[in-house]
Amino acid sequence: MIKVLAACGAGVNSSHQIKDALEKEMGARGYQITCDAVMIKDINEEMINRYDIFAQIANTDFSFKINIPVIDAGPILYRIPTMAEPVYEQMEEAIKSVNK
Repeated sequence: MIKVLAACGAGVNSSHQIKDALEKEMGARGYQITCDAVMIKDINEEMINRYDIFAQIANTDFSFKINIPVIDAGPILYRIPTMAEPVYEQMEEAIKSVNK
């Protein structure tokens, strides 16, 4: 099972839309993933180290190094397939690189 962390400003709307979209699309592609949605301000090094992939809404500058694949997932929110597909492809490549 691949664990993905999605984050947005409030941890309520955008991150949950990304969570649902990733779980649905990656499941349809045959991957077993679980995605948690949180507030960006709540992410710390200890938290992020419990995940395999980080799906961020926008490029975020943290005070620590992120050692897992980071995917810019914001285009999923536009609900335009041609914009979301590259994100799904990046996520699929990240899943493959995790090698679980």
